[in-house]
Amino acid sequence: MRIRAGLCVAVLVAAGLAVATPAAAAPVDAATVVPIQVTGDPAKRFNLVLLGDGYTEADLPAFRSHVDRHLNTLWTIEPFKSYRSYFNVYAIEIVSPESGVDCDPGLSAPRRDTVLDMGFWGGCNPASVQRLLTVDGVAANAYADLAVGTTPGNRQLIALANSGTYGGAGGSNATASGGNALSALISPHELGHSLGGLQDEYDYYGRGVPGDTYEGPEPDSAHHTVLTERQMRDTRAKWWRWLGEPSEAGGTIGRYEGGLYLQRGVWRPSRHSMMKSLGFYFDQVGREQMTERIAGRVGIVEGGTATDQPVGADRLLWVDTLHPVSHALTVTWSVDGRAVPRTGNARHLDLRTLRLKSGRHTVTATVTDPTEFVRDPAVRRSPSLTQTRTWTVDTGVRTPPVAQPLAITDSTATDRPVGARDVVYVRTSQPADRVPRVRWSIDGRPVADTGSDRDVRLGALRLSRGTHRLTARVSDPATRAVVTRTWAVDATGPDVASTLSEPLLTTTRPGRPTEYVYNGPFTMGLTGTDDGTGQVTAEFRLDGDGWHNYYGWPTDARSPFRFTATGTDVDGLVYGNLGSGGLSVSPFAERSPGYGRHTIDYRGIDAVGNIGAAHTFVATLIPPPPACTRVVSGRHTGPLAVTTGVTCLRTATVTGPVTVAAGAALVAEGSTIAGSLASSRAAAVELLHTEVRGAVALTGTTDHVTMVGARVTGALALTGTTSAPILAGGQVGALTCTGGPAPVDLGAPTTVRGATGGHCRASGS
Repeated sequence: MRIRAGLCVAVLVAAGLAVATPAAAAPVDAATVVPIQVTGDPAKRFNLVLLGDGYTEADLPAFRSHVDRHLNTLWTIEPFKSYRSYFNVYAIEIVSPESGVDCDPGLSAPRRDTVLDMGFWGGCNPASVQRLLTVDGVAANAYADLAVGTTPGNRQLIALANSGTYGGAGGSNATASGGNALSALISPHELGHSLGGLQDEYDYYGRGVPGDTYEGPEPDSAHHTVLTERQMRDTRAKWWRWLGEPSEAGGTIGRYEGGLYLQRGVWRPSRHSMMKSLGFYFDQVGREQMTERIAGRVGIVEGGTATDQPVGADRLLWVDTLHPVSHALTVTWSVDGRAVPRTGNARHLDLRTLRLKSGRHTVTATVTDPTEFVRDPAVRRSPSLTQTRTWTVDTGVRTPPVAQPLAITDSTATDRPVGARDVVYVRTSQPADRVPRVRWSIDGRPVADTGSDRDVRLGALRLSRGTHRLTARVSDPATRAVVTRTWAVDATGPDVASTLSEPLLTTTRPGRPTEYVYNGPFTMGLTGTDDGTGQVTAEFRLDGDGWHNYYGWPTDARSPFRFTATGTDVDGLVYGNLGSGGLSVSPFAERSPGYGRHTIDYRGIDAVGNIGAAHTFVATLIPPPPACTRVVSGRHTGPLAVTTGVTCLRTATVTGPVTVAAGAALVAEGSTIAGSLASSRAAAVELLHTEVRGAVALTGTTDHVTMVGARVTGALALTGTTSAPILAGGQVGALTCTGGPAPVDLGAPTTVRGATGGHCRASGS
């Protein structure tokens, strides 16, 4: 049985495949804990701990590079991108005696002496599957404990193997091969399981083996259902609030059959998403649940004025909140259940302005996350996204004066630039009798309105490209003390350049995307550049579908992505499919060839989250030439008769006329025919960047006529062709079409120097 790497632990156990589980303690050799990102006390954050196995001392630079790629990819995917500040990240650098891991890539490969005992084939188990990459959970957790403050309850382990072979596994001890093209996409998928409680949306269990039919009740999974769209709307169930909207994973939120490892009888919200096809985003349904689970692991109210005893009405109250990267949490205040007006989302409330009646009162600060990622009111009201802090205020209590020096006690990190659309915040000292004043400036110019004096929404400033200097100036109205904090703002999006395989034809027109014609598979390499440091993550989309991470090719990150009419089967999955079903599909899924015109957009996301401008090109794929049974190259003197099979002229020069008999085919590439060309009931005629120094008369062609970049000195006469001839990017002396469909030009019309007759005139050829 073949198991898809990335299955959750429960599935692996059900399949009889052992996955190591945590233990309380284990011997630990020397290792180095590297804090990659620390946004707060580990007890109040969700902690990602990345460990390396099979990395020798000399391999540690590779481990650091693998960690960077995993994290930079993770931070481009929502909701991780918006809630990056809720995570602490630690890398545990462990030196293994030997390089590599066990049974890589096969059972006959040697065992390696490594600290975490990682291995393919479920730890070299012949009954397992090759890509199931396991780890010694006892050892992994012992090393993770070196990251002080992290525990099995507040962290996620990701063990990276020093390998370029595809593999991984899910659960609390997630694994991935560090150097594989797709490995950085395993991590967010596994977090979908372990952190988000999401299920796999595959319609197969073993790769290449179609799933059967779901026959159970309504699934507990938030993103699987047996209900129709109407039933979802009528009962307000599952993803009814998102139905009909463009999916963040491409297409439209609706009802797509297949999921839970089954092909029929159960439906998912999107054609593809992170939980079905690595490389796409979470759709809105999965993203909403991920948002709730991430926020639920941290607590959006962090502290503030103590609540353990009554406070006086002669002071200020303070509340401390978390700060997402993309937006600000909202704070509202109430007294005895009645809202306090015009508090302006402030993290403080001056009780002295309320003129409270004598006695005791209840004051509540309600903190809510207004993220657009959540639509379910029950989720919005849940403790994950709405929390309160409550004080008893006694007008008989007097607050003693306490000297407190002015300080910035917390803020958005300053050790790296912030993005041009980030929300930047400061937290100040919190005296009971006054409010430290915060004023923001950008490049020395005051920021007029930040929404709240404790944060600034950079996106509203519409900063010009380049690096800017953001400053928070905090002053104490009583002591006139001043403290400042400064950030570099990276307002320049990254750029991505494409490298395409050699096309059959290129067409450029002012103000339009460049168009390419291919008559076979073509490749696209993407390379990102940025004025800042860190990785540029490139992504692309096909025909307006979902943005897809660019990882090179699944078997080699250094190789370009390959597009074909029906995709390429790589280890039981299909990649680069231009046909029906989407870019990445199961090999048993029905799909028609994707010949025709396709629009491909590509862009980059830099290390601080800026999204660069998208570039676009158009690729038209036409069927490939028939296979040659005879090849002519160099000089052929005199006439050439093609009587049977497929004759191919490759950089050939024919000094006489060419004739093609019934049922035969001619494919001329980069060649010259000094005389005329004639055919009667030929199967196919293709002239690709070929010159004919005479007339061309093609009658009754039964399969196809393709002329791309061809030059015909004399007249071209097309009579009774079965399918629409392709005349693109060429030049002919005159053109006549009689019978059969009109020609198509693939966006690159053929120039006709003389007259145009028949239905060619109507087609514009």
